[in-house]
Amino acid sequence: MKTLATRWRTMRARREAGFATVFTITVFVTLLLFAGLVLDGGLALSGKVTALDEAQQAARAGAQALDLGVFRNSGATTLSPQAAIAAAQGYLAHTGDSGTVQVTGETVTVSVTHNQHTQLLSLAGLNTITVHATATATAEQTN
Repeated sequence: MKTLATRWRTMRARREAGFATVFTITVFVTLLLFAGLVLDGGLALSGKVTALDEAQQAARAGAQALDLGVFRNSGATTLSPQAAIAAAQGYLAHTGDSGTVQVTGETVTVSVTHNQHTQLLSLAGLNTITVHATATATAEQTN
């Protein structure tokens, strides 16, 4: 006849069977998600910098689209709105990102939307992180 202590040890061993496996898998998945946040968070910041750079470059390209007729006649720095929009959108077309261009007076404002693909968070179903950036450039005359 089994003693009470033997029965207790047998029941306890059965209850704890597989606990180490479940614990190890849980810790591994948690660490993988944290690594994904770190890696893909860094990629999101890099994507934000890329979007800002593209917005600044497109705004500068638009701010260089002067109305040459007005400039030659009066020496005034005046933007050609259609040419400024076309120049900024032309730059954005080469980047592969989407954006909007707005011309107000001598100022060109460009807003860019950049989709950054994730590396590890895609395993959790998050495939892209969308970032936005806006930049402004002003046409001015320097001596």
